[in-house]
Amino acid sequence: MQIFTTILLILIAGALAIILFNLLKKTKPTENNQPLIMLQNQIQELTRMVDQKTSDTHKIVNATQASMHQAMQSQHGQSVKIITDVTERLAKLDETNRQVMGFADQLQNLENVLQNPKHRGILGEYYLENVLKNVLPPGSYQMQYKFSDGDIVDAAVFVKDKVIPIDSKFSLENYNRIVEERDPTRKIELEKIFKNDLKARIDETSKYIKPKENTMDFAFMFIPAEGIYYDLLINQVGAVKVNTHDLIEYAFKEKHVVIVSPTSFLAYLQTVLQGLRAMKIEESAKEIRERVEQLGKHITAYDDYFKKLGNNLNTTVNSYNIAYKELNKIDKDVVKITDGEKAIEPLQLDRPKMEQD
Repeated sequence: MQIFTTILLILIAGALAIILFNLLKKTKPTENNQPLIMLQNQIQELTRMVDQKTSDTHKIVNATQASMHQAMQSQHGQSVKIITDVTERLAKLDETNRQVMGFADQLQNLENVLQNPKHRGILGEYYLENVLKNVLPPGSYQMQYKFSDGDIVDAAVFVKDKVIPIDSKFSLENYNRIVEERDPTRKIELEKIFKNDLKARIDETSKYIKPKENTMDFAFMFIPAEGIYYDLLINQVGAVKVNTHDLIEYAFKEKHVVIVSPTSFLAYLQTVLQGLRAMKIEESAKEIRERVEQLGKHITAYDDYFKKLGNNLNTTVNSYNIAYKELNKIDKDVVKITDGEKAIEPLQLDRPKMEQD
């Protein structure tokens, strides 16, 4: 607004200057020039004001430009900072996305592993081996134990001269089918398939009970998943009631198969570990007993030696006492012949006494 006023004043001053110039040309020298002089003075004052306004306007424009330049620089700096921050966040977001994609790939790989029965079996055996490794000492178990008839069990635990077979078995496909199925009629059919499949796994595990191979009269069926084992105990698979209690009894009573999860298996292994320790104590006690028996034999031998020494000492004392008596007789004869005094006083020794127990 101030710039517009300044421009307007400049235009007015120019117009007045033109008017004044024309009047001066038309006015005669002899005429009264007082009005023109006043007008000229006003024009000069107006020109001075225009110059002042122009100077002020120039200063204002410069200040405004400097302020705008500073504001633009500040805004540019903030924009650069924001862009840098956004770029860093985008880089982090990109890294996070790559990690998420990596996790997704790993989960997909794990899902693929779990979908493959063979790979799932390997994973279960690996889990079983870790449980055994963390509880039992080396040498007290063996993975992939082979019997003389060619059968191979996933693991075997050795207790003295006996073998406890352990097999990792469970069909996840039928379990997942029951959980995912929405049709009640189809669920009932899948329950029967699930129970038959579980019964077949129990029968497969029971074949590793081989008394002729020095196995115990029972075997463990290891289920790697706690959730599945819990469902078996409560007769429920997901939200579906499935009578699995009779299968557990069938496994234990008829097939001598103990179904275990990682947690319950740890409890059984602790019992086995206590048995191994008891065996070591028993072996140590047996060794101590053998050592004591050997010590008794040595004591008996020493007793014989001491008895012989006692007998020898008894004979020596008897010989000593008899010899002293004979020496005393000689001394008496000497006294009789010489009418002297007795010079020898015999020292009588007692025979050693044999103490009887």
